[in-house]
Amino acid sequence: MLHDIVSAAYKGGYLIELTFDNGEHGVVDFTSYLQRGGVFKRFHDVGFFREFRVDRELGTLTWGDEIDVAPETLYAQATGAPLPGWMVSEEVAA
Repeated sequence: MLHDIVSAAYKGGYLIELTFDNGEHGVVDFTSYLQRGGVFKRFHDVGFFREFRVDRELGTLTWGDEIDVAPETLYAQATGAPLPGWMVSEEVAA
């Protein structure tokens, strides 16, 4: 089941505490996103990183009009829940 983010709070460094529409919450460490390149290169500027917002329409975090992260991924990272089966490739699942 998909859970939307309803609030987010910056916790320092690359940590953001997320609260979801089902009441679950947890902290996501975005440090690993620094290695991804592409649009995520912008995260090297912590000032830019801190300018996230909750996009109520998408139910996730966004940075400007160019970066967002799937809410399913953030829910799994924040709560320790497994990713939905449709997000896991057959290779990983095997």
